[in-house]
Amino acid sequence: MPSALIIGIAGQDGSYLAELLLEKDYRVVGAVAQGESESLDNLGTARDRVEIVVTDLTDKGNLLEVMGGYRPDEAYNFASQSHLNTSLDEPVVTGDVSGLGVTRLLEAIRRASPATRFFQACSSEIFGRHPKEVPQTEDTPFLPWNAYAAAKLYAHGIVGAYRRSYGLFACSAILYNHESPRRRPEFVTRKVARGAAMIRLGLARELRLGNLEARRDWGFAGDFVRGMWLMLQHPEPDDFVLATGKTHSVRDLCETAFSCVGLDYRDHVVADPDDFRPSESASLVGNPAKARRLLGWEPEVSFRELVEMMVKADLESLRNAR
Repeated sequence: MPSALIIGIAGQDGSYLAELLLEKDYRVVGAVAQGESESLDNLGTARDRVEIVVTDLTDKGNLLEVMGGYRPDEAYNFASQSHLNTSLDEPVVTGDVSGLGVTRLLEAIRRASPATRFFQACSSEIFGRHPKEVPQTEDTPFLPWNAYAAAKLYAHGIVGAYRRSYGLFACSAILYNHESPRRRPEFVTRKVARGAAMIRLGLARELRLGNLEARRDWGFAGDFVRGMWLMLQHPEPDDFVLATGKTHSVRDLCETAFSCVGLDYRDHVVADPDDFRPSESASLVGNPAKARRLLGWEPEVSFRELVEMMVKADLESLRNAR
């Protein structure tokens, strides 16, 4: 039975990956930060089939102990400060966890479990506000614009350094926005899905958002974790862009979400300048051709199917809570 360690299993990606690996008969060990072991709702019924261990990416001794104790065939790292506003408020913590934490993790693998295949979740934010080319590929120049992106670029670079210097099977995915009903409420896709559901149920009258013209390359998290797994099955370690290659605006998102509940978004959505995101990226859209060619990976869930899935889940959740 193959084994996998998922660092950050409590989050959206970690929980979808756990379900995928359990379907493939893996032994799954989920690593969580201190205090997170009680917050595993995303795992649902899979919780009883997952072993949980507490890890700290700022503690190299802890990481050595975990890696040496489990020696997993595969390790996936999702632990990060992923919300931009929080990373701007806490840039030192962001760098320590999202950047240096990856170095500590790789060093633990090198010393205690060198046969482990390692996956690192990086971000399209490393291309900056004004990417040098559109769409972006694995070879597009990097130009991070904030602490989160800079930390992710460091992580991306250190993965390649350990691969080249020590021969580790270490891969980094440049991930574009990927969403699901498990996305945290502060992200715009979930704000819109939940907002549409609340207004449909009479629990709210309006939804205040930032820039409705901002565009994103949005895909389904379940599709993306399949791509992550495929990266570690490939004969050679490498880095890949995982993206849909298509963009939609926040306005498109609102129109689709509200149409799912029979409403016109124009009657309920208010653009609030106070909610405009700092360091807005203008043209982030990925080219997943390499992943398609070498991994056989293709996104399967369309934008509309994704939004409908999220709105339906929030409607059900809100109705059950009444």
